[in-house]
Amino acid sequence: MIERELLVGNKLGLHARATAKLVQALAPYRCNATLTAKGREVNAKSIMGVMLLAAGHGTLVVLRVEGEDEAAAADAVCALFERRFDEES
Repeated sequence: MIERELLVGNKLGLHARATAKLVQALAPYRCNATLTAKGREVNAKSIMGVMLLAAGHGTLVVLRVEGEDEAAAADAVCALFERRFDEES
């Protein structure tokens, strides 16, 4: 299992477009992935689940991935957060 703390750095937080990018980034991987924020844990491969976190700008979220390709999945998600979901130039 891999666990990483990530900061939501894009201005709009995990809104619909950012959430869709996150779910699409995880789709090819076979591992299980969860996000935890504000005391709530959700399936990171579920658009509705991630939207329910209501994680705005500056929110700290914890990514947990577990499975055969967990390292690659964690790296893909971390890169997406670092790029601020490609929303800011």
